[in-house]
Amino acid sequence: MDLTLHVWRQNGPEDSGKLETYKAANVSPDQSFLEMLDEVNDDLIKKGDDPIAFDHDCREGICGMCSQVINGRPHGQQEQTTVCQLHMREFNDGDEIFIEPWRARAFPIHKDLIVDRTALDVVMQAGGYTSCHTGGIADGNALLVGKPVADYAMDAAECIGCGACVAACPNSSAMLFTSAKVAQLAVLPQGKPEAKRRVKAMTEAILSEGFGNCTNHYECEAACPKGISVKFIAKLNREYLKSMIPSSTE
Repeated sequence: MDLTLHVWRQNGPEDSGKLETYKAANVSPDQSFLEMLDEVNDDLIKKGDDPIAFDHDCREGICGMCSQVINGRPHGQQEQTTVCQLHMREFNDGDEIFIEPWRARAFPIHKDLIVDRTALDVVMQAGGYTSCHTGGIADGNALLVGKPVADYAMDAAECIGCGACVAACPNSSAMLFTSAKVAQLAVLPQGKPEAKRRVKAMTEAILSEGFGNCTNHYECEAACPKGISVKFIAKLNREYLKSMIPSSTE
């Protein structure tokens, strides 16, 4: 099939950028979206033109690098699918496709479809971990975790940190991302000792990095390629309120 692509081209964060139009001919419905872009880039390189810059890594739907807004939707129209796992059979011959980068103040554009998502790393570095002494590996049964708790934590741990929730939110909020990281550790025995410090530090980080606040649009859950639920935002809010209550040891 033949497609018309309208691709955002921008040389850097200071450049104004614009949409440029390209033709993608003889596209196989079995190709992934990124494979289609690879062929478009091959043609551009043969013509001596600058190829379209876009992020990618695993191409297996697990790393979250392939951050593109396709026809107005982060990762495209197929639910719970990353761009690299979006196949061209989802489109029709003659379609016009608009391809843009994540749009958020916290994600400055490096070039074309590549954005700087360092702000998410800053949030993680603020508290998305557990502190421990290094040494021998602990016995797997040393800390018992019930199945409901383990399932809840694993549901939160599915977040791949792609930033689609930020791109979809009209406020550019990172609450779904942050809440998944907070909730995952808040229910596990390994994460409870630092729960108060963690939620305060990570909440402060999302504000300092320029992310907006959550106003319950639910676009984040709809755009998430792993189906992370907004119930974790409610959990983050509860954990934050609990962190405001002084304990007997403080």
